[in-house]
Amino acid sequence: MNFIIDWLSFYLIEQPEEEDGIKQVRMTRYLGHDEYQCSELRDFLDGEFARIAKRKVEMNPKTEGTPTKLGQFVVEPGHPLDSNPNYALLNRLLAAETPGESKEPCQELVQSYLRTSQVRGGVLIVVRTRLELLDERYVFILKCDFEQKTAVITDEKSLISNVRMAINAKNMKSLMYPYMIESGMNDPYHVKIHQFSHARYFEEFLRFIEYPQTVTQLVSDEVISLARQHIEYTYPEESEERVREEEAIELIAASPKRELAEKWEHETVMEAMHIITDRQPEVELKFKLDHMQIRTLLADYGSNLHIAKVNGRYLVVLEGEQLQFERGVSPVEFAKPKSLAEVVKEIEERSSHYAKPMVSMPSAVDDTPPWD
Repeated sequence: MNFIIDWLSFYLIEQPEEEDGIKQVRMTRYLGHDEYQCSELRDFLDGEFARIAKRKVEMNPKTEGTPTKLGQFVVEPGHPLDSNPNYALLNRLLAAETPGESKEPCQELVQSYLRTSQVRGGVLIVVRTRLELLDERYVFILKCDFEQKTAVITDEKSLISNVRMAINAKNMKSLMYPYMIESGMNDPYHVKIHQFSHARYFEEFLRFIEYPQTVTQLVSDEVISLARQHIEYTYPEESEERVREEEAIELIAASPKRELAEKWEHETVMEAMHIITDRQPEVELKFKLDHMQIRTLLADYGSNLHIAKVNGRYLVVLEGEQLQFERGVSPVEFAKPKSLAEVVKEIEERSSHYAKPMVSMPSAVDDTPPWD
């Protein structure tokens, strides 16, 4: 995958020593194809465009901290895509054939970047490229922050010299438009952004691009929606029980940590699980049993993972054909497994000494889920 550079705009953004100082562009350079070929930037960026294009990205990331994301242009209902200011700006950059034609949209982009909160000093680079052979056009926006306390070896007398404005491509932030699904297939509705940083300012400077929910957020919303349907089905009329259940669901939705609610029968949970895993097969299931952590797939529930209760104590049964251990030999590796009946009997005998009284849950009239 080889990209031909048509033009490149280089901006040196100066960060004042005062934290609230206004950031400004200290130096600007516009390079055409031939000038870029002879510049030091060619060695600095060599191979970066192909790496950015090949970087894998999910439509819905697994976590909020995923460095590579797909952004989608925000469009109001009834309005065309080109009504989005960010889409229009990126397409003006895409259409610019020469460095001179790129100056105005590049300046507009840089000013938008400088107005973003938490912007750091560094180098901002805007490039229009073409994919060799296919002649597909792409815009890359690259940002390199200054390295802190960088030094180089100089000579025997001074030993080292401090480099005040050093940059490298290792942690470079990038935006690519349009999103390349694969070579020769583009998606003009999305941009691909890469920012390996806790500060999300590189996502924020194009304000009319939104980033999709994580898989965790999608699943949480789906579960809460199914729970509300279940309440409406179980309590069709307004009642105190329905109000209590709705309040409990709201509390669950807002709580970062939750205990087992013990509200749904196994069959109801299985049906809800299948609805989710049919759409998102790789959804994870993570929970803690006292100090022990369990991490598996949601699809394993009911087949390879089972939850039971013995004398008021929870029992998690993991089912499989092979047990493997990591480095660090323990005596457990030599154990002859007991039968499940023996284990349950031991738990019953041991827990009978400190079993807590069971609190009976109100039984629903009909536990059949509304989505059945």
